[in-house]
Amino acid sequence: MKHRQQAIASVYRSYIREIRRLPHAYLRRVFRLKAEDGCRAALLTKCDERRTGKLKRVSKTIQQLRAANNGNHQAFNRILDLAYGRVGRLRWELMEPLLSDPNVPLPPPIIPSKESSRPPVYSQELTALLTSGLSRRKRPLVPGDLSFPPILPERADPNSSDAQILGPFSKRREVNARWKYFGQEWKKVLPPLQISVLPSRKVGDQGSDLDTPTAVRKIGFDGTTVLEELVQLTTKTSGAFLQRRWLRRRYQELLGRLPILTFISAQTKKPGGFSVSLAPNALKARSQGRSLPCATDEDVAWNQKASGEHVRH
Repeated sequence: MKHRQQAIASVYRSYIREIRRLPHAYLRRVFRLKAEDGCRAALLTKCDERRTGKLKRVSKTIQQLRAANNGNHQAFNRILDLAYGRVGRLRWELMEPLLSDPNVPLPPPIIPSKESSRPPVYSQELTALLTSGLSRRKRPLVPGDLSFPPILPERADPNSSDAQILGPFSKRREVNARWKYFGQEWKKVLPPLQISVLPSRKVGDQGSDLDTPTAVRKIGFDGTTVLEELVQLTTKTSGAFLQRRWLRRRYQELLGRLPILTFISAQTKKPGGFSVSLAPNALKARSQGRSLPCATDEDVAWNQKASGEHVRH
């Protein structure tokens, strides 16, 4: 028992030493909590094999912190992703509220009298994130992909020629396909830290904002200054062990993986909705938007003609 406590205490001290070297207070707070949770879980585990496994995971995190503090690019990006919910448990906690919409009635079951056959609900927030290239690990979806997933065959549409020739598609298979598509696509989304609000400015007698939405959900870091502090770190940083320019670059890359979800209040002629953007200092490390369309025969002929004229000259 005493030997077990000493081993865990040694790991915890090593963890704290690396945490103290981290350049910013938010990172130190996050990994201090992570160290306490990890070491406490190992201490309370009675099974030697499971405790050894938990200590190995803790030691792996310590190695990542040590590499990050020594200037390893990939290791520092990894601890930033952990601290700001790009990966790990925090990512799930940020995404979970967006996977349902309590303000929207449940869709009818695809299979009558089978409650479990209801299709998934795409909330307005999730729809905005899925259809934007700024919040996706892959290319964005189009709205039609949400109503009729591309993994469904044409036969799933009862008005299609395939359905009329081959007969209706299995309802159970349709339910499974819709939920499979929902699960695999939301997992490609980079979650926002919070939902911002951009109200329409209609100034009353006292100069107050009217029509400001009250039903916008509070998620993640709403009510904190975590996002604002992160943006500031891309312009001015301080670090005892790492170069300031190198640190700013890492935070700019992080902002490129951190979409900002904003609710825009309804205007006179435009309904309200959600938009996705990146911070001005974000470093866009991946291609945004859709790929270019394939060249037509006319495009190819024009290109060949232009190339021939260039050779003659």
